[in-house]
Amino acid sequence: MEISVVRGDICAVVADAVVTAGNSSLVGGSGVNGAIHAAAGPELLRASRALAPCPAGSAVVTPAFRMANTSWVIHAVGPVYSGPQDEALLASAYTESLARADEVGARSVAFPAISTGIYGYPEADAARVSVAALRGARTSVETVYLVAFGERTAVLWERALS
Repeated sequence: MEISVVRGDICAVVADAVVTAGNSSLVGGSGVNGAIHAAAGPELLRASRALAPCPAGSAVVTPAFRMANTSWVIHAVGPVYSGPQDEALLASAYTESLARADEVGARSVAFPAISTGIYGYPEADAARVSVAALRGARTSVETVYLVAFGERTAVLWERALS
């Protein structure tokens, strides 16, 4: 699998599936989740609510509805950071997202930095955990885009990849 860092808005990335950093109730929130819900339209909320609750470390998939650059939205629920013990849950959110991508035949997936916003996961640790999880995953996904909205996240992912 090829993994690369992309700077910008995840809603603009062309990929078979886009991952949103969701909450366990799978309702739209702020940040990446809010942006993806806004781009996909109200159908995404209805579809995702039907799959709730989704515990931390898990992921579910829905159609992307009105999003023009993707076919699927994968709703990954990362942990609210409470310490290093959350590493397994964060890694699982990434690998479970790839498993959902495999279920729908997605060959390319765009990921945000799961749990680093309001959930408070330290960005450098999250970058390391996400790259290790993706590299260790068994998947048919061919291309992963790590989409960094800010420069700091991009630099941390690039370091984790090197």
